[in-house]
Amino acid sequence: MSLMQVSRRVDYALRAAIHLAQREPGQAASLADISASEAIPKKFLEKILQDLIHAGVAASRRGSHGGYALTRSPSEISFKQVMEAVEGPIALNVCTGGPSLCSVSPTCGMQHVWAEGQRRLVDLFAATRLSDLLPAGGIGGGRPAPASRAVAREG
Repeated sequence: MSLMQVSRRVDYALRAAIHLAQREPGQAASLADISASEAIPKKFLEKILQDLIHAGVAASRRGSHGGYALTRSPSEISFKQVMEAVEGPIALNVCTGGPSLCSVSPTCGMQHVWAEGQRRLVDLFAATRLSDLLPAGGIGGGRPAPASRAVAREG
């Protein structure tokens, strides 16, 4: 059976970003540390971290205390930002990218369902911050997201 699922690249990027979010502000984590802690192959992690750097989510530092760190507070970085840094815009189905991308869009009765699913998914990922996954009172002041949390924040 085939499942709808996020790619391994997105999964690893989120795990790496959450790992960095658990550090003290400004404290870098080495590639080896992230790789070992999160069970991510080093070569794959290097590519992912480069994408996060290019997107402005993470930064790298050289030297004895070098490594990788977030560029902003974990409360300012959304799942959506991390996901789009490594794979581009989120699309639930090809038709959610616009009618020109799907040849059956004008006659398809499912388009509104895909569009609503897309909106809800993107809203959830935009509203979920790295800090939401940190222990209460932990680095970045993470708290579990309340069920009634507004999802209008742009991510």
